[in-house]
Amino acid sequence: RRVLLLGEGNFSFAAALCGARGTHVVATCYESEEEAAGRGGAARSIRRLRDSGAEVVFSVDCTKLKQYFLPGEREFDRIYFNFPHCGRKAGVVKNRELLACFFHSCAEVLAEQGEVHVALCSGQGGTPADQPRREWHNSWQIVAVAAGAGFILSDVHPFKAETIHGYKSTGYRSQDKSFCVEGALNHIFTRSTPPLCLTPVSCKAQLGSQKVSFQVPQVLVDKINRGFLELNSSHPVRTIKEKLSAGLSQAFPLQNISSCLPLLHQGHPGGVCHSSVFWVTVSPGEAPSTEETSQGLADAVWFSHFGQDTDRDVREGCPIPKQFPLRPSLLPHAQAITQRGAFSPGTLHVLSGPVFRQCRITPHSMPVFHEMLVVLAVSRGTENSCIQMLVDNIKTTTSSLHQAISGIKPSINLREAASFGTELNDFAAFECQLGEIQHFLCVGTDPDSSGSCVGVIRTAAAELKSSELVVVSASLNLDLLAMLLCGISDWRMLWTSDRRFLQQFPEGELRLFKSFSLYPPSYVHDVSFWVPDGEEFDEVAFHTLARRVSGETVVSVQLRDSFQQPGTGRRSLCYRVTFQSCDRALGCREAAEMQLRFREEIQQHLGVTLR
Repeated sequence: RRVLLLGEGNFSFAAALCGARGTHVVATCYESEEEAAGRGGAARSIRRLRDSGAEVVFSVDCTKLKQYFLPGEREFDRIYFNFPHCGRKAGVVKNRELLACFFHSCAEVLAEQGEVHVALCSGQGGTPADQPRREWHNSWQIVAVAAGAGFILSDVHPFKAETIHGYKSTGYRSQDKSFCVEGALNHIFTRSTPPLCLTPVSCKAQLGSQKVSFQVPQVLVDKINRGFLELNSSHPVRTIKEKLSAGLSQAFPLQNISSCLPLLHQGHPGGVCHSSVFWVTVSPGEAPSTEETSQGLADAVWFSHFGQDTDRDVREGCPIPKQFPLRPSLLPHAQAITQRGAFSPGTLHVLSGPVFRQCRITPHSMPVFHEMLVVLAVSRGTENSCIQMLVDNIKTTTSSLHQAISGIKPSINLREAASFGTELNDFAAFECQLGEIQHFLCVGTDPDSSGSCVGVIRTAAAELKSSELVVVSASLNLDLLAMLLCGISDWRMLWTSDRRFLQQFPEGELRLFKSFSLYPPSYVHDVSFWVPDGEEFDEVAFHTLARRVSGETVVSVQLRDSFQQPGTGRRSLCYRVTFQSCDRALGCREAAEMQLRFREEIQQHLGVTLR
């Protein structure tokens, strides 16, 4: 591998590396050869480097690296820059500027899978790894600076000078004097995946005898057909679904519903807030291809409270409504199957697939997640014992998985619906809108926690041939389960396009997740505006616009102030919007551009007047 060392003072660090097998060292410094050789021990280190076959290059500016290497010589596997400094008494601002130019220069000579190692003295980096930690404005802000050039901090560890044979620091205030490296840290940066350039995506579907198409909402374009639950997937949500299914099959005869689950639902789901659903506008389209149909673009199903008249009208070719909700739940599909009498009593039927819901921005609120719905028709009077068997099985499998991953036994509780009060997370709150719930299934990461709701249990009178049957169903949020079991703190990581995520789960093995983007920088912007007179402000639509404009890099939206103007009664709102990416580099300039676009979008789509 090719290793580039920059800013060498006495070349003692380079000399310690040059003997490594399979490594070609290119050692450089900013000074001329005459100036560098005057430092104590430098001449000896330079001779050793040259004798070992290493390259030694002088007068190299770390901000213009491309100029010093031919195109075929620019693919360095590692770039080291130990204790960069502008010299003499340069302050933090000048050193930030140096690092910014350095990282931009690195991007031109680093191999695609390469690493950039930057060692800084204690406190300079400004990350939580520094102990003690300086105030942000007084640090070099290295992660934010690197993000501007497309790099993320993937690891940080102590710089152990004592383990580097012959190493001696030099260059204190541009003199041949050593400086203190106690508490110094080595920061390891890697390339980030580039920002997604999303183009509009249209889907085709068949409604009865009519062919229609619709445009996928922009916030879902990169999530609509990811195939996480397909047979060749090693994604943790599929692994958890398969483990749960295997456990359930030990207690019940089990049948996976392999039929194509439709993306469109007919009518407005009863009790569900209109703004909680993604509505798509359909238009006449060509017949869907076999491939498109196999991806879940089949006939729409109907919310059961609408009855069968609308279904018959569509089958008979009557005009169809123009707006449909994008599948917010698998429950209507299960209801449609029970109404057709396609459920075998005593057999556990398993449906799974992504569902889509508009929601506010929080680390655990997901506009899309994978639902696993298990449905069982049982004899009236036996439903409670069946629920207990079902829950016990899910608890056993989940507990076993969590202990295998983290070695800690989790808390798994079945809570009565009446005991929850206002503690519901977004998943549970939406499920309550779909119909009555008997129990909530809560999972915590330690035995003493009350846990987060990951599933709901329902019972309902079955619309089957026999009135003696009751349908028991359990809806599980596989994404929330994956986060809890694998220690993933942000739902967005489950949808990352960075290959390093799935590499941590080889062949579907579940492990504790280790983030490849440490201490991502955040950028705070405020926006205030007048609300249109006489209108209720749609906060969910506001959050959805923030998702769309930022490409899911807004991590928090908080209401800071609400003001009503005396006399006119006009209402003004002020929100604080925080931008932060969990998996890719996000620079301050990019975040500022997003904020400007966001201001334009809310003005155009929500009718507000900016202040």
